Amino acid sequence: MSTESIEDAVFKALANGKRRQMLDAIKAAPLTTRALCEKFPDMDRCTVMQHLKVLEEADLVIPRREGRERWNHLNALPIQAIHDRWISRYAGHAMNVLSALKDELKG
Repeated sequence: MSTESIEDAVFKALANGKRRQMLDAIKAAPLTTRALCEKFPDMDRCTVMQHLKVLEEADLVIPRREGRERWNHLNALPIQAIHDRWISRYAGHAMNVLSALKDELKG
C-alpha cells in the first residue's frame, strides 16, 4: 500500500466521531470487542465491528486473539505520521504568519 493510500485510510478512519471515541476508549489500555460494545450501547455489535474494520485497515487498531476474546490495541504510529507530515509543517507556518502579523501591528 502506498504512503498516500495509507494516509487516506487514516484520514477516513479519523473522520468519524464514533471511531475517534473508540480510539479514545482504548488509549489507556486495550479492550475486548465485547467491552467496546458495552461502552457504545447506542451501536449494535455489527456496527462496532464495521468501525473496527475501518480502524484496522488504517492500522490504527491491532487486534489480538486470546482464546475466544479479541483484544483491540491502539497503534498511534499512523497518527504520529499524519502529525509529522501535515500538522507540524502547517502549524509552524501558521505561527510564522501570526508572528509577522503581530510584528506588523506593533510597528
